Amino acid sequence: MDSNMLNIGMIGLDTSHAPLFAEMLNRPAHPFHVQGGTVTVAFPGGSPDFPLSISRVPAYTAQIRDEFGVRMTDRLEEVAEEADAIMLLTVDGRLHLEQLAAVAPYGKPVFVDKPFALASRDALAMARIAEEHGVPLMSCSSVRWAENLAAAASDEGKGQIIGADCSGPMELQPTQPGFYWYGIHMADMLYRCMGPGCVEVKVTTAEDHDVAVGMWSDGRIGTLRGNRKGNKRFGALLHREEGTEFVDIYAASKPYYASMLEAVMRMFLTGAAPLDIRETVEVIAFLEAANESRRTGRTVALKVLD
Repeated sequence: MDSNMLNIGMIGLDTSHAPLFAEMLNRPAHPFHVQGGTVTVAFPGGSPDFPLSISRVPAYTAQIRDEFGVRMTDRLEEVAEEADAIMLLTVDGRLHLEQLAAVAPYGKPVFVDKPFALASRDALAMARIAEEHGVPLMSCSSVRWAENLAAAASDEGKGQIIGADCSGPMELQPTQPGFYWYGIHMADMLYRCMGPGCVEVKVTTAEDHDVAVGMWSDGRIGTLRGNRKGNKRFGALLHREEGTEFVDIYAASKPYYASMLEAVMRMFLTGAAPLDIRETVEVIAFLEAANESRRTGRTVALKVLD
């Protein structure tokens, strides 16, 4: 192996991202191959009380081991010992704080897949653990990195963004309640467009749909629409001072998860996270407030985090 290549470790082989990332990193012939490292060691994991987790582990473990030559271990600390950088892909957000706390002392950069955490206090604790150990840390939804969304958000030809409406599928999972499971995709899209600074959230919920309305500190309004029936495509309306533009996330030629993997590898190679972890913590606070509003019907202020 090239001495300049990083050894990448994976924790959690219970998400489709695990084989996708292993293939894009370990196979140079892949059309969206990402250079800079190869996956060499992995801890399969899996949550027995979460069917969408534990049911995936055997097949993904076999694929990643047999097709991509990745060594398996039953100790996540062994991944941290051997790897130069860690992809914490565990699909169950309940485990992320504990798993990050176990590997952060090794000082390796860590990417945590969505959802970063299932409570703002846990998200803040994770950010502090990374800071304490000098660990570059990044977490986000892959949809945030869709190339056409990034281009639209950066194009100021029609003035500043004065609001955004983001939509997509929002299945519900009991172990990752309310907005945490799939709402995080639209929340990350919304924050990609609006930036941080949301102060309160109000949710309207029905059997097949949820709509969260966020008020930003500067008076701008952003909305998140989650669908469990009908249109389940990710999309965004960006409202600017001189016009409105619709972005169909699936119209981008490169898969958004490939663009995210490129960003992750840049952090692994440079030690500089391309997304401020404080924004990720606010996204979790947004989802937490949305879940409370979904339960109570009231407008809920985001928790003040410092």
